[in-house]
Amino acid sequence: MRARTLLQVLVRERGWTFPQFRRAYEKAAREVAAAVDASFGTATVEEQTFRRWTSGRVRTLPNCPAPQVLEYMFGYSVRTLLRAPEEGSTAPVGKACTLNESEDLLMTARDAATHAGDAASNVPDMTLDQLDDDVAALARGYHRTPPFEVYRRAKELLSIAQSLLEKTQVLRQRQRAYLAAGRSASLLSAIAFDLGSLPAAVSLSRTAALYGQVIEHGPLQAYAHGALAFITFWGGRPSDAVRLVKTAQQFGGLGDTARRRLAVIEGRAQGHLGNHAAAQRAVQDSLEQNTGRRDELHDDVGGEFGFPDARVAMSNATTYLLLRDAQGAEASANSALRLVATESEGTHPVLITNQARADLARARLLREELDGAQAALDPVFLVPAEWRGAGIVERMAAVRTQLCHPRFSHVGEATALGERIEEFSAAAAAHKLGAETLLAIDS
Repeated sequence: MRARTLLQVLVRERGWTFPQFRRAYEKAAREVAAAVDASFGTATVEEQTFRRWTSGRVRTLPNCPAPQVLEYMFGYSVRTLLRAPEEGSTAPVGKACTLNESEDLLMTARDAATHAGDAASNVPDMTLDQLDDDVAALARGYHRTPPFEVYRRAKELLSIAQSLLEKTQVLRQRQRAYLAAGRSASLLSAIAFDLGSLPAAVSLSRTAALYGQVIEHGPLQAYAHGALAFITFWGGRPSDAVRLVKTAQQFGGLGDTARRRLAVIEGRAQGHLGNHAAAQRAVQDSLEQNTGRRDELHDDVGGEFGFPDARVAMSNATTYLLLRDAQGAEASANSALRLVATESEGTHPVLITNQARADLARARLLREELDGAQAALDPVFLVPAEWRGAGIVERMAAVRTQLCHPRFSHVGEATALGERIEEFSAAAAAHKLGAETLLAIDS
Protein backbone atom coordinates (compact mmCIF):
# COMPACT_ATOMS: atom_id res chain seq x y z
CA MET A 1 0.00 0.00 0.00
CA ARG A 2 1.31 3.43 -0.93
CA ALA A 3 2.64 5.42 2.02
CA ARG A 4 0.62 8.48 2.96
CA THR A 5 3.55 10.63 4.15
CA LEU A 6 7.30 10.80 3.68
CA LEU A 7 7.61 10.16 7.41
CA GLN A 8 5.78 6.85 6.94
CA VAL A 9 8.19 5.94 4.10
CA LEU A 10 11.22 6.64 6.27
CA VAL A 11 9.86 4.74 9.27
CA ARG A 12 9.09 1.72 7.10
CA GLU A 13 12.54 1.82 5.51
CA ARG A 14 14.11 1.70 8.96
CA GLY A 15 11.85 -1.19 9.94
CA TRP A 16 10.77 0.60 13.10
CA THR A 17 7.83 -0.47 15.20
CA PHE A 18 6.24 2.29 17.26
CA PRO A 19 8.24 1.47 20.43
CA GLN A 20 11.44 1.72 18.37
CA PHE A 21 10.31 5.04 16.89
CA ARG A 22 9.52 6.39 20.34
CA ARG A 23 12.95 5.41 21.67
CA ALA A 24 14.62 7.09 18.68
CA TYR A 25 12.46 10.18 19.16
CA GLU A 26 13.28 10.46 22.87
CA LYS A 27 17.01 10.04 22.14
CA ALA A 28 16.85 12.75 19.45
CA ALA A 29 14.94 15.07 21.78
CA ARG A 30 17.68 14.75 24.41
CA GLU A 31 20.38 15.49 21.85
CA VAL A 32 18.58 18.49 20.34
CA ALA A 33 17.79 19.93 23.77
CA ALA A 34 21.40 19.58 24.85
CA ALA A 35 22.64 21.24 21.67
CA VAL A 36 20.41 24.33 22.01
CA ASP A 37 20.29 24.40 25.83
CA ALA A 38 16.51 23.87 25.84
CA SER A 39 14.22 22.32 28.42
CA PHE A 40 12.48 19.68 26.27
CA GLY A 41 15.02 16.90 26.82
CA THR A 42 12.33 14.66 28.33
CA ALA A 43 9.98 15.02 25.33
CA THR A 44 8.26 11.86 24.14
CA VAL A 45 5.50 10.90 21.70
CA GLU A 46 2.29 8.91 22.11
CA GLU A 47 1.26 6.23 19.64
CA GLN A 48 -1.93 8.08 18.67
CA THR A 49 0.15 11.13 17.74
CA PHE A 50 2.62 8.99 15.79
CA ARG A 51 -0.25 7.43 13.82
CA ARG A 52 -1.61 10.86 12.93
CA TRP A 53 1.81 12.04 11.77
CA THR A 54 2.24 9.05 9.46
CA SER A 55 -1.35 8.89 8.19
CA GLY A 56 -1.47 12.21 6.31
CA ARG A 57 -4.23 13.56 8.60
CA VAL A 58 -2.20 16.43 10.06
CA ARG A 59 -3.28 19.85 8.76
CA THR A 60 -1.09 22.10 10.96
CA LEU A 61 2.48 21.85 12.20
CA PRO A 62 2.96 19.88 15.44
CA ASN A 63 3.74 21.80 18.61
CA CYS A 64 7.31 22.42 19.73
CA PRO A 65 9.63 20.53 20.05
CA ALA A 66 8.29 17.96 17.56
CA PRO A 67 9.34 19.89 14.41
CA GLN A 68 12.92 20.30 15.63
CA VAL A 69 13.17 16.67 16.77
CA LEU A 70 11.71 15.18 13.58
CA GLU A 71 13.94 17.32 11.37
CA TYR A 72 16.98 16.24 13.41
CA MET A 73 15.98 12.57 13.12
CA PHE A 74 15.35 12.45 9.38
CA GLY A 75 17.10 15.42 7.75
CA TYR A 76 13.96 16.79 6.10
CA SER A 77 11.78 19.76 7.03
CA VAL A 78 8.73 18.81 9.08
CA ARG A 79 6.43 20.14 6.33
CA THR A 80 8.07 17.75 3.87
CA LEU A 81 7.91 14.84 6.33
CA LEU A 82 4.17 15.25 6.88
CA ARG A 83 3.30 15.62 3.18
CA ALA A 84 2.64 12.83 0.71
CA PRO A 85 5.97 11.43 -0.51
CA GLU A 86 7.29 12.12 -3.97
CA GLU A 87 8.10 9.25 -6.28
CA GLY A 88 11.38 7.66 -5.32
CA SER A 89 11.50 9.24 -1.85
CA THR A 90 14.09 7.50 0.28
CA ALA A 91 15.90 7.84 3.54
CA PRO A 92 19.43 9.30 3.68
CA VAL A 93 22.15 6.90 2.52
CA GLY A 94 23.19 4.37 5.15
CA LYS A 95 19.91 4.45 7.05
CA ALA A 96 17.66 2.41 4.76
CA CYS A 97 16.35 -0.96 5.83
CA THR A 98 13.90 -2.77 3.58
CA LEU A 99 10.75 -4.21 5.16
CA ASN A 100 9.57 -7.57 3.99
CA GLU A 101 6.03 -7.93 2.74
CA SER A 102 4.70 -9.40 5.98
CA GLU A 103 6.03 -6.53 8.10
CA ASP A 104 4.60 -3.99 5.65
CA LEU A 105 1.17 -5.62 5.81
CA LEU A 106 1.32 -5.73 9.60
CA MET A 107 2.06 -2.00 9.86
CA THR A 108 -0.66 -1.19 7.33
CA ALA A 109 -3.16 -3.24 9.32
CA ARG A 110 -2.14 -1.48 12.50
CA ASP A 111 -2.57 1.94 10.89
CA ALA A 112 -6.05 0.92 9.73
CA ALA A 113 -6.99 -0.31 13.20
CA THR A 114 -5.76 2.92 14.77
CA HIS A 115 -7.79 4.96 12.29
CA ALA A 116 -10.92 2.92 13.05
CA GLY A 117 -10.34 3.29 16.76
CA ASP A 118 -9.94 7.05 16.36
CA ALA A 119 -13.23 7.22 14.47
CA ALA A 120 -15.05 5.45 17.28
CA SER A 121 -13.43 7.37 20.13
CA ASN A 122 -15.22 9.97 22.21
CA VAL A 123 -14.86 11.90 25.45
CA PRO A 124 -17.22 12.11 28.44
CA ASP A 125 -19.99 14.63 27.85
CA MET A 126 -19.37 15.98 31.35
CA THR A 127 -15.90 17.03 30.25
CA LEU A 128 -17.44 19.18 27.53
CA ASP A 129 -20.04 20.47 29.99
CA GLN A 130 -17.23 21.62 32.30
CA LEU A 131 -15.37 23.25 29.42
CA ASP A 132 -18.53 25.15 28.40
CA ASP A 133 -19.02 26.32 31.99
CA ASP A 134 -15.40 27.43 32.34
CA VAL A 135 -15.45 29.43 29.09
CA ALA A 136 -18.75 31.09 30.07
CA ALA A 137 -17.42 31.95 33.54
CA LEU A 138 -14.30 33.54 32.07
CA ALA A 139 -16.36 35.55 29.57
CA ARG A 140 -18.69 36.80 32.31
CA GLY A 141 -15.85 37.74 34.63
CA TYR A 142 -13.69 39.24 31.89
CA HIS A 143 -14.13 42.90 32.89
CA ARG A 144 -13.46 42.17 36.56
CA THR A 145 -10.42 39.92 36.06
CA PRO A 146 -6.85 41.25 35.61
CA PRO A 147 -5.85 41.03 31.93
CA PHE A 148 -2.90 38.69 32.33
CA GLU A 149 -5.06 36.28 34.35
CA VAL A 150 -7.65 36.31 31.55
CA TYR A 151 -4.89 35.60 29.06
CA ARG A 152 -3.55 32.67 31.08
CA ARG A 153 -6.96 31.11 31.59
CA ALA A 154 -8.21 31.62 28.02
CA LYS A 155 -5.01 30.06 26.66
CA GLU A 156 -5.53 27.05 28.90
CA LEU A 157 -9.17 26.64 27.81
CA LEU A 158 -8.25 26.85 24.12
CA SER A 159 -5.65 24.14 24.63
CA ILE A 160 -8.21 21.92 26.37
CA ALA A 161 -10.71 22.40 23.55
CA GLN A 162 -8.10 21.56 20.92
CA SER A 163 -7.06 18.48 22.89
CA LEU A 164 -10.66 17.27 23.04
CA LEU A 165 -10.96 17.70 19.28
CA GLU A 166 -8.09 15.23 18.90
CA LYS A 167 -9.75 12.74 21.23
CA THR A 168 -13.26 12.53 19.79
CA GLN A 169 -14.66 11.75 16.36
CA VAL A 170 -18.29 11.98 17.51
CA LEU A 171 -19.81 14.75 15.39
CA ARG A 172 -21.96 16.17 18.18
CA GLN A 173 -18.97 16.37 20.52
CA ARG A 174 -16.71 17.86 17.87
CA GLN A 175 -19.22 20.63 17.25
CA ARG A 176 -19.23 21.46 20.96
CA ALA A 177 -15.43 21.36 21.12
CA TYR A 178 -15.11 23.62 18.05
CA LEU A 179 -17.54 26.09 19.62
CA ALA A 180 -15.58 26.09 22.89
CA ALA A 181 -12.34 26.56 20.95
CA GLY A 182 -13.87 29.47 19.02
CA ARG A 183 -15.11 31.15 22.18
CA SER A 184 -11.72 30.69 23.86
CA ALA A 185 -9.88 32.07 20.83
CA SER A 186 -12.24 35.06 20.83
CA LEU A 187 -11.47 35.80 24.48
CA LEU A 188 -7.75 35.43 23.77
CA SER A 189 -8.10 37.88 20.89
CA ALA A 190 -9.86 40.41 23.10
CA ILE A 191 -7.21 40.19 25.81
CA ALA A 192 -4.37 40.29 23.27
CA PHE A 193 -5.86 43.57 22.06
CA ASP A 194 -6.17 44.90 25.62
CA LEU A 195 -2.52 43.98 26.19
CA GLY A 196 -1.47 45.86 23.08
CA SER A 197 -0.66 43.05 20.64
CA LEU A 198 -2.70 43.72 17.51
CA PRO A 199 -1.05 41.02 15.32
CA ALA A 200 -1.93 38.34 17.89
CA ALA A 201 -5.45 39.72 18.25
CA VAL A 202 -5.98 39.58 14.48
CA SER A 203 -4.69 36.01 14.21
CA LEU A 204 -6.85 34.80 17.10
CA SER A 205 -9.99 36.47 15.74
CA ARG A 206 -9.41 34.82 12.38
CA THR A 207 -8.97 31.50 14.20
CA ALA A 208 -12.29 32.02 15.99
CA ALA A 209 -13.98 32.89 12.69
CA LEU A 210 -12.65 29.69 11.11
CA TYR A 211 -13.88 27.58 14.02
CA GLY A 212 -17.27 29.21 13.58
CA GLN A 213 -17.20 28.49 9.86
CA VAL A 214 -16.42 24.80 10.43
CA ILE A 215 -19.61 24.36 12.48
CA GLU A 216 -21.61 27.04 10.62
CA HIS A 217 -22.21 29.00 13.82
CA GLY A 218 -23.48 32.45 12.83
CA PRO A 219 -23.11 34.28 16.17
CA LEU A 220 -19.50 33.12 16.63
CA GLN A 221 -18.60 34.13 13.07
CA ALA A 222 -20.32 37.51 13.56
CA TYR A 223 -18.50 38.13 16.84
CA ALA A 224 -15.12 37.25 15.30
CA HIS A 225 -15.70 39.42 12.22
CA GLY A 226 -16.82 42.29 14.45
CA ALA A 227 -13.63 41.92 16.48
CA LEU A 228 -11.60 41.97 13.27
CA ALA A 229 -13.40 45.14 12.20
CA PHE A 230 -12.66 46.76 15.56
CA ILE A 231 -8.98 45.83 15.38
CA THR A 232 -8.82 46.93 11.75
CA PHE A 233 -9.87 50.52 12.37
CA TRP A 234 -7.47 50.67 15.29
CA GLY A 235 -4.82 49.63 12.80
CA GLY A 236 -5.67 52.57 10.54
CA ARG A 237 -7.94 50.88 7.96
CA PRO A 238 -11.48 52.08 8.70
CA SER A 239 -12.77 51.32 5.19
CA ASP A 240 -11.82 47.67 5.64
CA ALA A 241 -13.49 47.77 9.05
CA VAL A 242 -16.79 48.85 7.50
CA ARG A 243 -16.54 46.00 5.01
CA LEU A 244 -15.95 43.48 7.80
CA VAL A 245 -18.96 44.79 9.73
CA LYS A 246 -21.17 44.41 6.66
CA THR A 247 -19.97 40.81 6.32
CA ALA A 248 -20.66 40.14 9.99
CA GLN A 249 -24.20 41.47 9.72
CA GLN A 250 -25.03 38.82 7.09
CA PHE A 251 -24.53 35.81 9.35
CA GLY A 252 -27.67 34.06 10.51
CA GLY A 253 -29.04 33.60 14.01
CA LEU A 254 -28.03 36.99 15.41
CA GLY A 255 -29.95 38.56 18.27
CA ASP A 256 -30.37 42.22 19.19
CA THR A 257 -27.17 42.30 21.26
CA ALA A 258 -25.06 41.06 18.35
CA ARG A 259 -26.57 43.64 15.99
CA ARG A 260 -26.17 46.40 18.60
CA ARG A 261 -22.48 45.57 18.93
CA LEU A 262 -21.94 45.58 15.16
CA ALA A 263 -23.74 48.93 14.83
CA VAL A 264 -21.44 50.43 17.47
CA ILE A 265 -18.35 49.14 15.67
CA GLU A 266 -19.63 50.48 12.36
CA GLY A 267 -20.23 53.88 13.95
CA ARG A 268 -16.63 54.04 15.14
CA ALA A 269 -15.31 53.03 11.71
CA GLN A 270 -17.50 55.61 9.95
CA GLY A 271 -16.32 58.20 12.47
CA HIS A 272 -12.72 57.50 11.54
CA LEU A 273 -13.66 57.99 7.91
CA GLY A 274 -15.32 61.32 8.70
CA ASN A 275 -18.67 60.05 7.40
CA HIS A 276 -20.84 62.05 9.80
CA ALA A 277 -24.22 60.94 8.46
CA ALA A 278 -23.28 57.25 8.33
CA ALA A 279 -21.75 57.40 11.81
CA GLN A 280 -24.88 59.06 13.21
CA ARG A 281 -27.09 56.41 11.58
CA ALA A 282 -24.97 53.64 13.10
CA VAL A 283 -25.20 55.24 16.55
CA GLN A 284 -28.97 55.43 16.17
CA ASP A 285 -29.11 51.80 15.01
CA SER A 286 -27.22 50.74 18.13
CA LEU A 287 -29.94 52.31 20.27
CA GLU A 288 -32.87 50.82 18.36
CA GLN A 289 -32.18 47.07 18.39
CA ASN A 290 -35.22 45.97 20.38
CA THR A 291 -36.91 43.14 18.50
CA GLY A 292 -36.50 40.75 21.42
CA ARG A 293 -34.33 38.32 19.44
CA ARG A 294 -31.48 36.62 21.32
CA ASP A 295 -28.61 34.30 20.51
CA GLU A 296 -26.77 31.88 22.75
CA LEU A 297 -23.36 33.58 22.47
CA HIS A 298 -24.01 37.30 22.85
CA ASP A 299 -26.98 36.93 25.22
CA ASP A 300 -26.92 33.56 26.98
CA VAL A 301 -23.17 33.52 27.60
CA GLY A 302 -22.84 37.31 27.61
CA GLY A 303 -20.02 38.91 29.56
CA GLU A 304 -17.32 39.91 27.09
CA PHE A 305 -19.54 38.51 24.34
CA GLY A 306 -22.39 40.74 25.48
CA PHE A 307 -22.83 44.42 24.85
CA PRO A 308 -24.83 46.03 27.67
CA ASP A 309 -26.27 49.52 27.50
CA ALA A 310 -23.33 50.99 29.44
CA ARG A 311 -20.86 49.65 26.90
CA VAL A 312 -22.99 50.96 24.03
CA ALA A 313 -23.04 54.42 25.59
CA MET A 314 -19.30 54.38 26.30
CA SER A 315 -18.47 53.32 22.73
CA ASN A 316 -20.85 55.85 21.20
CA ALA A 317 -19.16 58.59 23.23
CA THR A 318 -15.94 57.74 21.41
CA THR A 319 -17.72 57.96 18.07
CA TYR A 320 -19.04 61.42 18.97
CA LEU A 321 -15.49 62.48 19.81
CA LEU A 322 -14.39 61.41 16.35
CA LEU A 323 -17.14 63.66 14.99
CA ARG A 324 -15.92 66.53 17.24
CA ASP A 325 -19.33 66.56 18.91
CA ALA A 326 -18.52 67.51 22.50
CA GLN A 327 -22.14 67.61 23.62
CA GLY A 328 -22.95 64.16 22.24
CA ALA A 329 -19.74 62.69 23.67
CA GLU A 330 -20.34 64.10 27.14
CA ALA A 331 -23.96 62.95 27.19
CA SER A 332 -23.03 59.41 26.14
CA ALA A 333 -20.10 59.17 28.56
CA ASN A 334 -22.27 60.38 31.45
CA SER A 335 -24.96 57.91 30.44
CA ALA A 336 -22.42 55.08 30.55
CA LEU A 337 -21.27 56.10 34.03
CA ARG A 338 -24.85 56.36 35.31
CA LEU A 339 -25.69 52.91 33.96
CA VAL A 340 -22.59 51.38 35.53
CA ALA A 341 -23.44 53.02 38.87
CA THR A 342 -26.74 51.14 38.95
CA GLU A 343 -24.96 47.78 38.97
CA SER A 344 -24.38 45.98 42.25
CA GLU A 345 -21.18 46.56 44.19
CA GLY A 346 -18.29 44.43 43.00
CA THR A 347 -19.64 43.98 39.48
CA HIS A 348 -18.60 47.35 38.04
CA PRO A 349 -16.67 46.77 34.80
CA VAL A 350 -13.28 48.44 35.33
CA LEU A 351 -12.52 48.89 31.64
CA ILE A 352 -15.87 50.38 30.61
CA THR A 353 -16.01 52.75 33.58
CA ASN A 354 -12.57 54.24 33.09
CA GLN A 355 -12.76 54.44 29.32
CA ALA A 356 -15.99 56.42 29.73
CA ARG A 357 -14.25 58.76 32.21
CA ALA A 358 -11.40 59.35 29.76
CA ASP A 359 -13.90 60.16 26.99
CA LEU A 360 -15.73 62.49 29.34
CA ALA A 361 -12.46 64.32 29.96
CA ARG A 362 -11.88 64.69 26.22
CA ALA A 363 -15.36 66.04 25.68
CA ARG A 364 -14.80 68.67 28.36
CA LEU A 365 -11.45 69.64 26.88
CA LEU A 366 -13.17 70.26 23.55
CA ARG A 367 -15.09 72.98 25.43
CA GLU A 368 -11.86 74.11 27.17
CA GLU A 369 -13.11 72.95 30.59
CA LEU A 370 -9.76 71.96 32.08
CA ASP A 371 -11.03 71.61 35.65
CA GLY A 372 -13.87 69.37 34.53
CA ALA A 373 -11.47 67.20 32.55
CA GLN A 374 -9.19 66.81 35.54
CA ALA A 375 -12.12 65.85 37.75
CA ALA A 376 -13.16 63.18 35.26
CA LEU A 377 -9.63 61.73 35.17
CA ASP A 378 -8.87 61.69 38.90
CA PRO A 379 -10.42 58.19 39.40
CA VAL A 380 -8.66 56.88 36.27
CA PHE A 381 -5.25 57.59 37.75
CA LEU A 382 -6.09 55.13 40.55
CA VAL A 383 -6.44 52.19 38.13
CA PRO A 384 -3.71 49.62 38.92
CA ALA A 385 -1.07 49.20 36.22
CA GLU A 386 -2.20 45.66 35.35
CA TRP A 387 -5.65 47.01 34.46
CA ARG A 388 -4.41 49.70 32.09
CA GLY A 389 -5.28 48.04 28.81
CA ALA A 390 -5.00 49.47 25.31
CA GLY A 391 -8.44 51.09 25.40
CA ILE A 392 -7.63 53.18 28.47
CA VAL A 393 -4.04 53.92 27.44
CA GLU A 394 -5.01 55.18 24.00
CA ARG A 395 -7.80 57.35 25.37
CA MET A 396 -5.39 58.85 27.87
CA ALA A 397 -2.92 59.45 25.03
CA ALA A 398 -5.67 61.31 23.17
CA VAL A 399 -6.27 63.48 26.23
CA ARG A 400 -2.53 64.17 26.38
CA THR A 401 -2.60 65.27 22.74
CA GLN A 402 -5.45 67.69 23.41
CA LEU A 403 -3.51 69.22 26.30
CA CYS A 404 -0.77 70.14 23.81
CA HIS A 405 -3.14 72.52 22.03
CA PRO A 406 -1.88 76.14 22.01
CA ARG A 407 -4.80 77.26 24.17
CA PHE A 408 -3.36 75.16 27.04
CA SER A 409 0.35 75.83 26.32
CA HIS A 410 0.89 78.32 29.15
CA VAL A 411 -1.49 76.78 31.69
CA GLY A 412 0.37 75.16 34.57
CA GLU A 413 -2.47 72.82 35.46
CA ALA A 414 -2.54 71.49 31.88
CA THR A 415 1.21 70.85 31.95
CA ALA A 416 0.96 68.99 35.24
CA LEU A 417 -1.98 66.93 34.01
CA GLY A 418 -0.10 66.00 30.85
CA GLU A 419 2.93 64.84 32.83
CA ARG A 420 0.69 62.81 35.09
CA ILE A 421 -0.82 61.07 32.05
CA GLU A 422 2.66 60.24 30.74
CA GLU A 423 3.57 58.59 34.05
CA PHE A 424 0.28 56.69 34.00
CA SER A 425 0.92 55.38 30.49
CA ALA A 426 4.53 54.43 31.16
CA ALA A 427 3.43 51.92 33.77
CA ALA A 428 0.53 50.57 31.72
CA ALA A 429 0.15 46.85 31.21
CA ALA A 430 -0.41 47.40 27.49
CA HIS A 431 3.17 48.63 27.08
CA LYS A 432 4.50 45.34 28.44
CA LEU A 433 3.73 43.80 25.04
CA GLY A 434 5.17 46.70 23.08
CA ALA A 435 1.91 48.38 22.15
CA GLU A 436 2.09 51.23 19.70
CA THR A 437 0.01 54.37 19.55
CA LEU A 438 -2.29 53.62 16.65
CA LEU A 439 -5.29 55.29 15.06
CA ALA A 440 -7.37 54.40 18.12
CA ILE A 441 -9.71 57.27 18.91
CA ASP A 442 -7.70 60.09 17.36
CA SER A 443 -9.78 62.30 15.10
